[in-house]
Amino acid sequence: KSVPSGTPSAAPVARVGAALSNGPASDRGAPMAATAHPTVFLLMVSGQIESAQFPDYDDLYCKYCFVYGHDWAPTTGLEEGISQITSKNRGFRHDLVWNFPIDITFKSTNPFGWPQIVLSVYGPDIFGNDVVRGYGAVHIPFTPGSHKRTIPMFVPESTSRLQRFTSWLMGRRPEFTDPKVVAQGEGREVTRVRSQGFVTLSFNVVTKDMKKLGYDVSPAGMPNPSVASMGDGLHRY
Repeated sequence: KSVPSGTPSAAPVARVGAALSNGPASDRGAPMAATAHPTVFLLMVSGQIESAQFPDYDDLYCKYCFVYGHDWAPTTGLEEGISQITSKNRGFRHDLVWNFPIDITFKSTNPFGWPQIVLSVYGPDIFGNDVVRGYGAVHIPFTPGSHKRTIPMFVPESTSRLQRFTSWLMGRRPEFTDPKVVAQGEGREVTRVRSQGFVTLSFNVVTKDMKKLGYDVSPAGMPNPSVASMGDGLHRY
């Protein structure tokens, strides 16, 4: 039987539908494959540089920067920063409180070169010159969750008493040209340093897709904080 001219034929629609359903397998499965088999994992770090203990010094400020391996790359956040100048509390505790925030996200395919945070503390000497009061570094915690770290600080020292007196008189104390050298081991065995002071940091660490790439950093019996679990918690509230 002939199809009336006013009635549209269903054959072209069927052929178009078949062509769409029989499209390339790579096009149909691309979003699912990207979700099921990630190529990178994420490390999200937030927290703050809380306080410091330098019994002999006051009116200090802190600089920070991150050091990481070649396979790592920051995606959001700040890689370095400088805090405000803080003074000691005149009460019972003589801590220098900054509460300076840090917030950064990294992506990587390899845990080698896990990020470190490097701290440099500066303050005035008796002549009003800004001199370094301490260097320190610590790895970002490997396990997800909340962490607190206290970093022992140190400063380079002159090799002789004459150089020490000259640097004190001129207001030019020994210091590293690049603070990132603190997070590396090369040449440290020939550097004379002196310990002084401590800095306390707090971290909130979240990882994503590490288990899918074969890396398990969660303690036994502890669920791995992830973006999905954080979203579920927000929906409940």
